[in-house]
Amino acid sequence: MSEKQVLSLGNRAESRKDRVIAAIARRTDQRAIILLLVVCVVALFVDTTVFTAYGATLSFIALTGLLALGLTAVILMGELDLSIASILAVSGVVMASFDNVAIGIVVALAMGIVVGIINAFMVVKIGINSFIATLGTLFALQGIAFVVSNEEPVRIGDSQEDIEAGLAFGDELIGPFTPRVLLFILAFVLIHLFVSRMRAGREFYAVGGNRQAARDAGIPVNRRVFTGFMISGFVAALGGVINTLELTTADPTAGGTLLLASFAAAIVGGNLLKGGRGSIFGTMIGVFALGIMTVLLKFQGVQVDIQQIFIGGVLLLAVITDPASVRDVAQRVRVLFTEFNKTASASRPE
Repeated sequence: MSEKQVLSLGNRAESRKDRVIAAIARRTDQRAIILLLVVCVVALFVDTTVFTAYGATLSFIALTGLLALGLTAVILMGELDLSIASILAVSGVVMASFDNVAIGIVVALAMGIVVGIINAFMVVKIGINSFIATLGTLFALQGIAFVVSNEEPVRIGDSQEDIEAGLAFGDELIGPFTPRVLLFILAFVLIHLFVSRMRAGREFYAVGGNRQAARDAGIPVNRRVFTGFMISGFVAALGGVINTLELTTADPTAGGTLLLASFAAAIVGGNLLKGGRGSIFGTMIGVFALGIMTVLLKFQGVQVDIQQIFIGGVLLLAVITDPASVRDVAQRVRVLFTEFNKTASASRPE
């Protein structure tokens, strides 16, 4: 082999190595992958029931994942939707309030879209910060759920057939997958394809990265924000419908612990709160990591309040270790250090 061929092979190897390193550096879900690996290893040593009782694990992951997927569509544009947990609760109550289950499902899903439109209107047209706007919607929907349900669980349908159909909804349909899990997978595929393949979905990143630049480029920013909130509302309502069907009753307090878990999954999955960076796939990994961790804690008899502490700790750690956050903190420290040196130098006597 000639010297030129050796050099050529060496250059190819280096370029291949550089491409791999660059691809890894571009990923935003490293923390979710690390957390998933750590949680799985701990579960293998502590309690393997998490994996053998996959029905309970997948059921929790599916419900939390539905909320997290919709929330991610909003976060990619630099917005927040805190109303998703209340949408889940009130959609279940609305569905159960109808004697005809099919009509109740349609009305509940439509209501989720309407709430999304209301949230987007307050953000886009009125100019209210999405945190404040959806926080108001969160409390308003909680009140509506309690009023409609008279502060007690509501049974679905008016016949034994409706109840039996709801119970059957929790049975395995394809292999170990129940309709809840299958709908979660379907939602993941559709939202992932929308965000990564369709032009309207890819524009979510542009809106989150630089809203003014997106407007200058001709992107219909307001329309995209409306679309994101409508997706979030619809998916949250779908979660409420699924949860109500499986339990055959609608609980006005449902979803209370899911907001933190879904939000943490999206952030752990590498989605930047400022928008413009992240992925649906990263959220999926975050959902599985936090889902397995939560189910493991449940199997160990850990109280719900303590579980929330663990999830909150993971969320805080994810925010602190975010590369963008670390760079911002380092830059601020350098600026403060520079200012301190200037002040110290100016105060020295000549």
